[in-house]
Amino acid sequence: MKTVGLIYNAGIPEALDLGSAIINELSLEKNSWMSPAENLDLLRERVPETDLVITAGGDGTILRAVKVTAPTGIPIVGINMGRLGFMTELQVHDALERLPLYLDGGCRVDEHNMVQARLFRGSNGSREVLGPFPALNDVVLGRGSISRVVTIRTSVDGADVASLRADGIILSTATGSTGYSLAVGGPIMDPLSESLVLKPIAAHVGLSAALVLAPAARVGLHLEGLQPAVMSVDGYVDLEVMPGDWVEIEQSPLRARFLRANPKNHFYATITRRLGFSIRGQGGLDRV
Repeated sequence: MKTVGLIYNAGIPEALDLGSAIINELSLEKNSWMSPAENLDLLRERVPETDLVITAGGDGTILRAVKVTAPTGIPIVGINMGRLGFMTELQVHDALERLPLYLDGGCRVDEHNMVQARLFRGSNGSREVLGPFPALNDVVLGRGSISRVVTIRTSVDGADVASLRADGIILSTATGSTGYSLAVGGPIMDPLSESLVLKPIAAHVGLSAALVLAPAARVGLHLEGLQPAVMSVDGYVDLEVMPGDWVEIEQSPLRARFLRANPKNHFYATITRRLGFSIRGQGGLDRV
C-alpha cells in the first residue's frame, strides 16, 4: 500500500470533509496523513516519506503543494474544488470512484517545468542575494500598494529587450499561461511545453506584446526610476524590490509531477469550458 498524503485547502470547509471521506472509504487510515496546504512546515516534514499526494482544493492548493513535492519528485493527483482547476485531474463527484486507479499505478506521469527567481538587493559593495524561489506558474515584478507605474529594464540572455513603464511584468511558464498572463492578454501554451512567456502588464511606455522565450532563456528584470515594487512568486511569496535591485529568472532544475489518466487531449477538450468560452455547435446552438 502506498503512503498517501492529502493536502487540502483550509479555506474550503468541504475540502476537509472530502479528505476524510477519501481516507475512510478507500481504507487508507494506516498509510496516510492529512494537512492544510497553508502549513508548509508540517508538509516539509511529512512529504519526503510519501509516495503520492492528493490535493483537495484548486490550482492554488497545488501551487503550495508543489513547493514540497517537486524537490522530492513525488507526484500529485488534484481534485478540483475551485473555479478553473487547470492543473487538477479529478472532480469532486468522481474522485472516490476514480482514485483507486491512481493508487494502483495505472497512470502516466506528466512533468511540468518550473522556473526559479533570485532577487539581487543593494549595490556591489553590500549586495544581498535572496533565493532561488521556485515557481510553477509565474514570477511577477509589479507595483506595490502605491498606484503608480514602475520602470523595468528587461533583458534576455544579457541582451536588453525593453525598458518599460508599466504596472509590472510577468514571466510565466506554460503551466501558468492560463493564469495571470492570460488575464493580461498573454498566449495559452500547451502545459507540457518548456517555453516561457514574458508579458508586460498595462504598459504605458515600451513593449506591450508578449514574448515567447526558449526554455533556456535567462531573464533579467532591473527596477529603475523611483518607485518600489513587489516580486511575487506563484502569487503568495511576496518580496519588496527597491530601485536599483533586480530579479533574475531562469529554468528550475525542479519539475512538478502529476499523475494523469485522462487522455492527452484533455487540456484542449476542457479549455473552453474552464475559461467560460462558448462554442457554436451543430444546429446553431451555443454550448460550453
